Amino acid sequence: MSPVVSRFPGVVRQLREARGWSQEELAERADLNRSYVGEIERGIAMPSLVTINKLASGFELLPSYLLARCEQH
Repeated sequence: MSPVVSRFPGVVRQLREARGWSQEELAERADLNRSYVGEIERGIAMPSLVTINKLASGFELLPSYLLARCEQH
């Protein structure tokens, strides 16, 4: 498994918690189901590019920044 793939769940959780958001709040901002956000954070679900784009929008970040964070950790 590539580092980006293995680190993505933790980066999503870290960004969400840094903002003081619940999974439900992130899900609303990203137009995703709350349970799916939880699955992403636990590494159970592998998000598509569409979902990565939605998450980035929810965080008000570029998708490239979100993925770059995975490479930095």
